[in-house]
Amino acid sequence: MIKQVLIGIVCGAVILTSGILIGHFGINKSSSSGPTWVRDVAKDVDESLIEIFLSEVDNIQIQKNLRELTKVPHMATTAGDEQTVQFMLKRWQDPETGLDEAWREEYMVYLSFPDPKNPNKVTVVSPSDAVLYTAREKEKTYTPDQDDPDVVQPYAAYSPKGHPKGKLVYANQGTPSDYQLLNETTDLRGTIAITRYGGAGRAAKAINAAPYGVIGVLVYTDPLDINDGLMSDVNETYPHSWYMPPSGVERGSFSSRYGDMLTPYLAAKEETYRIPVEDITGIPPIPIQPIGFEDAYKLICELGGKAAPAAWQGAFKCTYNFGGPGFKLTSAFNNSDVKLDIFNHEEVKNSSNVMGVIRGSVEPDRYVIYGNHRDSWVHGAIDPSSGTSVMLELSRVLGKMVKQGKWRPRRSIIFGSWGAEEFGLIGSAEYTEQYFTKLSERTVAYINVDIAVFANATLRASGMPSVQNVIFTAAKQVNAPGLDSTSVYDNWVRYSNRTSPVHGTIPRVGYLSGAGSDYAAFVHYLGITSMDITYTYDRSKTNARIYPAYHTAYDTFDYASKFIDPGFVSHQAIARTAGNVLIRLADSLVLPLNCSDYAESLEDYLNTAVTLYQQQLKKMNISMEPLKRAVASFRSAAAHLDQVIRTSDLANETPLKVRRINDQLMLLDRAFLDPLAFPDKYAYRHVIWASSSAGKATFPGLADAYANAESSGQSSDWDKVHYHLSVLSQAIEGAAHTLVDVI
Repeated sequence: MIKQVLIGIVCGAVILTSGILIGHFGINKSSSSGPTWVRDVAKDVDESLIEIFLSEVDNIQIQKNLRELTKVPHMATTAGDEQTVQFMLKRWQDPETGLDEAWREEYMVYLSFPDPKNPNKVTVVSPSDAVLYTAREKEKTYTPDQDDPDVVQPYAAYSPKGHPKGKLVYANQGTPSDYQLLNETTDLRGTIAITRYGGAGRAAKAINAAPYGVIGVLVYTDPLDINDGLMSDVNETYPHSWYMPPSGVERGSFSSRYGDMLTPYLAAKEETYRIPVEDITGIPPIPIQPIGFEDAYKLICELGGKAAPAAWQGAFKCTYNFGGPGFKLTSAFNNSDVKLDIFNHEEVKNSSNVMGVIRGSVEPDRYVIYGNHRDSWVHGAIDPSSGTSVMLELSRVLGKMVKQGKWRPRRSIIFGSWGAEEFGLIGSAEYTEQYFTKLSERTVAYINVDIAVFANATLRASGMPSVQNVIFTAAKQVNAPGLDSTSVYDNWVRYSNRTSPVHGTIPRVGYLSGAGSDYAAFVHYLGITSMDITYTYDRSKTNARIYPAYHTAYDTFDYASKFIDPGFVSHQAIARTAGNVLIRLADSLVLPLNCSDYAESLEDYLNTAVTLYQQQLKKMNISMEPLKRAVASFRSAAAHLDQVIRTSDLANETPLKVRRINDQLMLLDRAFLDPLAFPDKYAYRHVIWASSSAGKATFPGLADAYANAESSGQSSDWDKVHYHLSVLSQAIEGAAHTLVDVI
C-alpha cells in the first residue's frame, strides 16, 4: 500500500515538473506579458516615425500638386471643380499611397453667379444717359491664365440684381460709423456709395448703407491697404512683384453667415426642407459690385463735396472727398450719375466634399480631422490650392506608410476636401450638420490648413489655447525654410511673441473668434478643439491686409512660384508642421492638449473684463464675483487634471483611466457651448470664442452686451449684460467640473 502511494507521488511530481517545463519553454515568451492588445493599447507616439515622416515630405511633390490643381479655374460646382474632385479621389484611392477609403459627399446648395450672357456693368452716365465712362468687366491679361474662358467676371456673390443709378459718394470702409458721418455731411438718399475693402465685412458694406437710402454700392481694394501704395503695372505690381495690378478685383461671398442659406441647421440634401428665399438674412439688400482700383481712382478723384477725414484718405494722388453728392463742377463727369447694371442670379446646385479616412488601430471611434477647402474663385493657387497641395502630400506620405504596413494610427484620421467654401464655408458646415451627433461625441480635434502659405517669413497659428503646446512641439522639430539651424518655432518667436506667466517668452497663438475659414462650424457650432496653421509674411515690412492677389485672376501657379514661395520650401515647412501635429493627436497615448493653457487665456480675458467693466457694473448693481470664482475654479480643476496626468504611469494603468482622461481633454470645449447665448448669431454657440463687434480682447458676449448697454443706457440692455455674465460664469464653472474626477 505504501509502495503504491510512493509511486503515485513520484508520478505526480514528474507530471507537475513536466508541465512547468512545458509551460516555461513551450509558451511563446512574447505572450507571457499578456495579450498583444495590451501592448497596443499602451503604445505612445513613435518619435522615430515622426522623423521618417518629416524626411519624406517632398517640396517638389507639393509643387507638382499645385501645378495640377491650378491648371483650370475651379469655382464651386463648375466643370473645373469636378476635375479637382476626380483628382482628389484618384490620389486618395491610389493602391500604393492612398487612404483606406475615399468617397464624395453630395449637397444641394444655394449659390450665386453672374450671367455670362449679360455681364455686370458699372458706368458713368450723363443726364441724357450717354455713357461717359465704363469700368473694366474683365481683369487685364498678363499670362494666358487670365484668358481662360472659365475665368469668372468679378462680381459680388449674393448681390441682388438691379439697375440703380444715382450720384456717387465716398463712404470709406462702409462701417456704421462711416455712413453715420457721411450722412451728417451729405443727403444719401438715392446715392451710390463707393467703399474700400476692410473695416467691415463684404455684405455689411451694403447692409449698413441701405437704412440711409443708399441704392447701390461699389467696393474696391485701395493700394494703401494691399500694395503699400504702389499702383503701376509698368514696374511696381504684378507681373513685376506680388502686388495687385490696377485692374485686379477681389471677388467674394457677400454674405455675413456661413453654411447653406436655405437649410439652416440642416444638411442640404436633395429632399431637405428649404426656407423661402425671401427669408434669407445677412445678404446685401441693394446691388453691390467690386471694381479694380484703376476704376476707383477715376471715380474717387473726380468727386466733389468736402474733403473726407485724414483716416479716410488712401493712396490715390488726389484728395478723397465725400462727394457733393456727385462729381466736381470742374469734372468731365459733372452732373452725371453712376449706374450699376447687375444681372446676378441664384441657383441650387450640387456641390461635393471629398472625404478620406485612415482607420485607427486602437481607438477607431476617435477622430482627428484635417481639412481644407478645394474650390476657388479663379485658379486659386494660394487660396486654397496651397493648402490642398500640402494636404495631398501629407496624405501621400501617411498613406504610403499604411499601405506598406509600417504604421497605422491609434485613432482614425479623417481628411476633408470641402466644397463651396468661398460662398460661405458651405461644405464644412453641411458636413457638421449632417454628422452632428457623431462628430460631437467622437472628434478629438480639427486641423485647418486653408491658405498654407501667404508668404515665406514665419509661421502663424490660431486655435483653442489647449492646442498651443502641441503646435510648439511640432514647430520645434521642423527647420525654418531658408535658415540654417533655426527651427520654425525659434523663427516664429522672433516675429510674433508674448510673455506667459508660466512659459516665459513664447510665440503668440491667435484665437479662432470669427468665421474666416472652415474651422468655423467645428469651433462655434460643435465646440471641437481646432486650429488653423499657415506660413505668412513679415508684417513689419508691409501693410498688406492679405496677400495682394487674393481672389483675383492673378492668383496663379506663376504668381505662387515666383513671388510667394519659390522652391516651395515654406509649403514643405507647413506640411511638416501640420503633419507632425496630426500624428501626435492621432497617436499619443494621452492627448497632447493642455487645459492649464486654457486657464491662462480665461484669466487674461477676465483681467481685461475687470479693467473695462467692473467699475461701471458696480454702479449698476451687477457683480463680477461669480465670473471671478468660475475662472478660479477652472484654474484649480485644470491644475488637478495636469497633476493626475503627470503623476500617473498611464502606460501601465487600466486603459479605462487613459480613456477617461482623454475624454475630459477632448470634450472640454463642448462644455463651453450654450445654444441660447447668442440668439441673433447663427450657429454661434461657444461662449468663449464667438465673434464680437466690440473689438475688445475679452469674452465676446459680455463685450458686445456691455457696448450696447453703454450706448443705449436702457435698463433692459444692462439686464442683458447681467445675463451674459451669468452665461459665462456657469459655462466656465461647468467646464471646470468636467476636469475633476467625479461629482
